[in-house]
Order: sequence, then structure tokens, then C-alpha cells
Amino acid sequence: MNIVYEKSTNKNLNEAIKSLEENLKENNFGVLWQLNFKDKLEEKGLEFDNDFVVLEVCNPKQAKEVLERNIHIGYVLPCKMVVRTEGDKTYIGMTRPEGLIGLFGEPELKEVANKVEETLKNAIESSI
Repeated sequence: MNIVYEKSTNKNLNEAIKSLEENLKENNFGVLWQLNFKDKLEEKGLEFDNDFVVLEVCNPKQAKEVLERNIHIGYVLPCKMVVRTEGDKTYIGMTRPEGLIGLFGEPELKEVANKVEETLKNAIESSI
């Protein structure tokens, strides 16, 4: 199972981020934090060719549900989504919640992870 789900888009980096944020909001997910590794590495005097923007996103209700069942799931929360460039292409992707929660070996959490993953996949599809 691939832990990364990713799609390409014809949008530029900023258009893709804005679109993703809007689609996440429509699905009750908020962006808690955002970091562009390219900018951060350049601040430290290191050259990095492509933008790689990490967005940490969360649906509070679903986060509460999994944390109440297993507090250690907090180690992989919030969900990470990425908007990145490679050459002249832009990509929108995420770390798959089902794959991450599957690492905890608790089948009863699979339903919540599947619901989150489908919602995030739909947000990506709507953003491309």
C-alpha cells in the first residue's frame, strides 16, 4: 500500500494552495499550520529547487474521536497535506490516513480513517 496519495494540477503553487484550503473548509477541515520547506531551507542558507508546502489540517470532531480511542494516534495528527512543485508541474497530495492509522493495529479505527481519507481525497480532486 502506497502511503502517499498525490495528483498533478495545471494550477500554480498559490492557486493550488488557495483551492485546497477552500475545499478543505467546505468539508469541515481547517489548516492549522503551513510551512514551505524551500523558504525555510533558504533562510538557513541552503538551496532547494522546488517549493514543498506542508499544510497540517484537522477536523476537530474526527480528531477527538480517534484520540479518545487511542491517545497515541496523536503522534500522527494533524493530517499532513502537501502542495509542491517539481520543475513546471504542481502536485497536491497527502499522507494517507488509512495507512498511518493502520500502523496502530486497531481495526475499529479503520472506519474513521477511511472517512477522513475519502474526504481529503475529494478535496484534492476538487482542487486540481
